[in-house]
Amino acid sequence: QLSLMSKNVRSGMEEMKRTAVHTQTAAMLEMGTNLLSQSAEQTRKLTDVETQVLNQTSRLEIQLLEYSLFTNRLEKHILLQTQEISRLSDKNSFLEQRLLALEAQYGKELQGLQSEKQQLQELLERQSRMVSQLQGELGSSALNSTLLQRQQAMLTDTVQQLLAMVNHCNEISNRPKEELLTFRDCAEILRSGVAESGIYSIRLPNSTQTVKVFCDMKTRGGGWTVLQHRTNGSVDFYRGWREYKMGFGEPSGEHWLGNEIIHKLTSSQEYSLHVQLQDREGNEAFSHYDRFYIDGEDNNYSLHAEGFSGTAGRTSSLAHTGTQFSTKDRDNDRCTCKCAQLASGGWWFDACGPSNLNGIYYPASSNVVRYNGIKWYYWKGPNMMTIMTTMMVRPKDF
Repeated sequence: QLSLMSKNVRSGMEEMKRTAVHTQTAAMLEMGTNLLSQSAEQTRKLTDVETQVLNQTSRLEIQLLEYSLFTNRLEKHILLQTQEISRLSDKNSFLEQRLLALEAQYGKELQGLQSEKQQLQELLERQSRMVSQLQGELGSSALNSTLLQRQQAMLTDTVQQLLAMVNHCNEISNRPKEELLTFRDCAEILRSGVAESGIYSIRLPNSTQTVKVFCDMKTRGGGWTVLQHRTNGSVDFYRGWREYKMGFGEPSGEHWLGNEIIHKLTSSQEYSLHVQLQDREGNEAFSHYDRFYIDGEDNNYSLHAEGFSGTAGRTSSLAHTGTQFSTKDRDNDRCTCKCAQLASGGWWFDACGPSNLNGIYYPASSNVVRYNGIKWYYWKGPNMMTIMTTMMVRPKDF
């Protein structure tokens, strides 16, 4: 029985040893497995780090190569700059030598000029002293000379006035008795010696009719017979055929001389027409026509104007030659409408046309665009705010 118990004990101890060995072996295997897993993870991390290091190394190598190429280019550029600097230095040395040579040359010339300057100054001083002496000698005679010049000017003016009077007297003596002391236009009045603008009487050619007219003796040499004048809107220009034929208003202010008078005057010889304009800002302009006349009433006072020039537009604002005169009660335009009624004034309307100096006179303060006002299209467009218009004629050969 003891033997059996001993045998069982030994069996139990061996079993315990085997169990302990198995347990220890399992623990060691687990530890080994863990170590292998950790080793594999570390190996993977090291591989990743190595890959990153290789990539970074490749980028650094590429940058290094680029820097190397850039450095080579810089070296070439520096070499070229060095060569250019060397060339400029040689050129600078040459220019410095030239400058030194020129300085030496100009130094000699400057010395010569200074010597000449000194001589000229001495000569000038001598001449100044001589001029002072002459001024002293002429001082006393200057007053006498001035007095003589004034007397001479007065005598000259007197002689000219006497000659003008003699010529005028000769002209008067050569005229028929019935023409004595009469003039056919303002130009003749100016030639007679009258130089002041104002109202004068003229006798129409081939007629016994005398007419009071305003003579402009100042504009462009004077001698102008005024046909039309507007300055304040005091006279109504929206009138009929008969009034435009005979004329209306006063020569001293706003007026229309009359188509019949204008016809008789301008058909007697060649006349020029001058149209003077002024807007509300004070700007002045003119239109000049070398040849101007109008036909008689049997041809509705047709317009004839040629040879335009002036500052009131790039081209003439008058209707073309042959255009007939129209009024509110006698329509002679080439428009289906009645231009004189639309434009509120008598004028030479073609198809209403680019001008009408006899339209409504609107005050300068008005800013409303009205198409029946005074118009000179090629200067101020369809609505000219005008403060003054004047139409006047003078012989073409004046």
